Amino acid sequence: MNILGSLPDWNLVTLFLNASIGSMKKSGGIHTYTAIKTDKSVMRFEKAITGTLIRFKNADVETLMRDVLNQEQITHNSLLLLFWNASSNNELLHYLNTHLFFPAFYSGRISIKKNEVAACIRDLKARESDLKKWSDSTIEVTASKYLTLLKKFNLMEGELNKTIIHPYLNDQLFVMFVYWLKSISPKPNLLDSEWIIYCFSERTVFMERLMQKKYTRYFHLNFTGDKLTIETILPYSTLYDALTKS
Repeated sequence: MNILGSLPDWNLVTLFLNASIGSMKKSGGIHTYTAIKTDKSVMRFEKAITGTLIRFKNADVETLMRDVLNQEQITHNSLLLLFWNASSNNELLHYLNTHLFFPAFYSGRISIKKNEVAACIRDLKARESDLKKWSDSTIEVTASKYLTLLKKFNLMEGELNKTIIHPYLNDQLFVMFVYWLKSISPKPNLLDSEWIIYCFSERTVFMERLMQKKYTRYFHLNFTGDKLTIETILPYSTLYDALTKS
């Protein structure tokens, strides 16, 4: 997470989606593709990108992500997809999202302070053996990089005092979220999914939107008040084309 928070060139995401440092060296050298000065730095970023941003839980998620990134590159839509995907791959990112960002987001708070993030990490450190060796300086850096990473995902804005942005999922992105949620959730009842909060809307608003007739071409749903199941209609391999041509 710290390395991604320092990533200066997000075009490397789409580059490493289809190429490696080895293939780049064979076709003109790394610096043909990026202004990052040293090979060592590019290698650090490659490891972070391929391990978090473009590592996929299953083939359906990979197909959707590849289609969006290859067609759009880095856009509002693809950045939110990368945020969802990164959160599913990085436990600390997901922990901070669920314990800090989304509680602040849904309660209507304006901002999140670095000291709040640091306190959240210290609380986790007290319970997790993997973090026992983390120094105060490491925690402070990680807290700062977390907020910077949220800004890179277009979820916060500002410099010293970052404020929360409330993104709106357009119809294309809303359908992509539903397909992502369906694919990433292990239990059939999506109301029990830990990932449903990533829709950026209150549950009642999310349900009302799900039931709109215009989405029936993309999925069938069954909602009984305390249970929500969704059956996707289109293959993930054709979803992006269907959304962009409709």
